[in-house]
Amino acid sequence: MTEGCLRVGQQAPDFTATAVEDQEFKTLKLSDFRGQYVVLFFYPLDFTFVCPTEITSFSDRAQEFKDINTQILGVSVDSEFSHLAWIQTERKNGGVGDLNIPLVSDIKKEISTAYNVLDPDGGVALRGLFIIDKEGVIQHATINNLAFGRNVDEVLRTLQAIQHVQANPDEVCPEGWKPGEKTMNPDPVKSKVYFASV
Repeated sequence: MTEGCLRVGQQAPDFTATAVEDQEFKTLKLSDFRGQYVVLFFYPLDFTFVCPTEITSFSDRAQEFKDINTQILGVSVDSEFSHLAWIQTERKNGGVGDLNIPLVSDIKKEISTAYNVLDPDGGVALRGLFIIDKEGVIQHATINNLAFGRNVDEVLRTLQAIQHVQANPDEVCPEGWKPGEKTMNPDPVKSKVYFASV
């Protein structure tokens, strides 16, 4: 996981893959979502332990992301048949139940490889997460190891900050910024207005 490492500011690698959405198999292409933001997150495997907590949290809050022009896509190296079986298993029995987000099959491991999140030892994707803007450019990237999950609140907050600075190029967002809070001007003199107010 060293060569060809993706960085923020680069174009997100496009892909075409089979996904399960509304319990149906669909062909999905990343570039079809141009004009929208995309939260693309990778997880290790279906029918595991931490993964369903993340997936159901993203699914349960999918409308909040849709309300700000964002599509969430989950990806693992499982087949679309495994995804479907997992979706058709109730949450109380270790499944994820009906979802409001697509699960993408990366059974050939091409997408995980392109995004440099494939664990060479385990053959599964690490918990990579990418926020891709409307032009297909990666604005945020994180990778967690296998044993601990991500926080949907923080993903949403980061996305909102990205959208804010893209809509307001003369502003930057300080630590922990949330919509409605003060931003600052990235200027040695003008930034003092912010620092004087906190």
